[in-house]
Amino acid sequence: MPVLCLGASHRRAPVELLERLSFGEEDLPKAYRHLRDAVAEAVVLSTCNRVEVYAEVDSYHAGSLALKRFLAESREVPLEAFADALSTPYEDEAVEHLFTVASGLDSMVLGEPQVLSQVRRALRVAQEEGAAGPVLSALFRAAVTTGRRVRAETAIGASPAAFVDAGVALAEQAMGALAGRAAVVVGSGQMAALAVGVLRSRGVERIDIANRSPERARALARRAGSAAEAHGLDGLGRALAGAEVVVTCTGAAGFVIGPADLAPEHRPIFFVDLAVPRDVDPAVASLPGVRVVDVDDLKEALGDDAGATGAVEAARAVVSAAAARFAARRRADRLAPLIRALNEHGDRVRAAELARLAPRLRRLSESERDAVEALARGIVAKLLHDPIVRVKEMTAGPGTADVHARTLAELFGLDVPDQRSGP
Repeated sequence: MPVLCLGASHRRAPVELLERLSFGEEDLPKAYRHLRDAVAEAVVLSTCNRVEVYAEVDSYHAGSLALKRFLAESREVPLEAFADALSTPYEDEAVEHLFTVASGLDSMVLGEPQVLSQVRRALRVAQEEGAAGPVLSALFRAAVTTGRRVRAETAIGASPAAFVDAGVALAEQAMGALAGRAAVVVGSGQMAALAVGVLRSRGVERIDIANRSPERARALARRAGSAAEAHGLDGLGRALAGAEVVVTCTGAAGFVIGPADLAPEHRPIFFVDLAVPRDVDPAVASLPGVRVVDVDDLKEALGDDAGATGAVEAARAVVSAAAARFAARRRADRLAPLIRALNEHGDRVRAAELARLAPRLRRLSESERDAVEALARGIVAKLLHDPIVRVKEMTAGPGTADVHARTLAELFGLDVPDQRSGP
């Protein structure tokens, strides 16, 4: 059965729409229960840059309608609100798109490091929820392998801190040099660790770490050095009181920072909100002396070629070659039952005709009978060769393998089982 990807990314959707469509961890069990009723297999990939659903579907149109309905109902967002932002790569295009995403080539910063682990985690969760079977499991494993190859064989991921660095650079443009200033990082994951490193490289004197888990905040603060202090989110207000720059990058489902978290007489403060959904309530930007930038602002700051190196073309070549190999293996596997059935059908016809002529063949010598049987095998092989080659050629296009395979099976009267395939 075909594979379809339906989703929206930073390329066509504003951050407000992405955060409305995004799935938190707590949303996924219910989402997968819904998806299991709609499609054969599914994997949800929800990151800061994108919300995408990969599915094994009966056809493009039926699958597209099912996934649009799923997004609209599960996220409680009217279809018309996100229809223009959707992309729907199908079959070979869906394969190449996922490989491109896993390689960091479709990220806001080319080669950003987090997306590969996000792709890996998306598959693991889908498998735990019973939604990813052999087709999508094989596809996502191949995507992860391709992403690793791109990073190992090219320099596409040479600047993993570029994403957070762009936000801090905007703060420096607005406030002047950050050396000697105080900052707060909200979060404790990889992006938060990158933020700490970038702030320290800009000479920030004090960095406080705030996180829902105080233990994880303390662990990051220890790595940051003696000038860092850890807080739970209940201590966030105290940390913000002395801050001039705040970088926030949590995975929270709602706002982490609102107007009430800032003291009435707060100093000028610059927020870099790297989260989707956003961590900072937009109302914060209306307070005097406050500036907030989010991922939409970073799009303009980074530009289309942000983080690009001379390795981009090489990375795309790796992705294209890997996607082509995967698609070819998948088509071969999907045609294997049909080709096997055709050959078995030919063998049955040949054996039946030789059995029918057996009384007349007894008058032949052993070598003559062997020649007749060899001739029969050759005729059958030649008759089947052209249909087999032709169906392989006709199934090279996306979404055509099942249609042409069924047609050929019907022409020869074959009962070929509907097998789901992986490479």
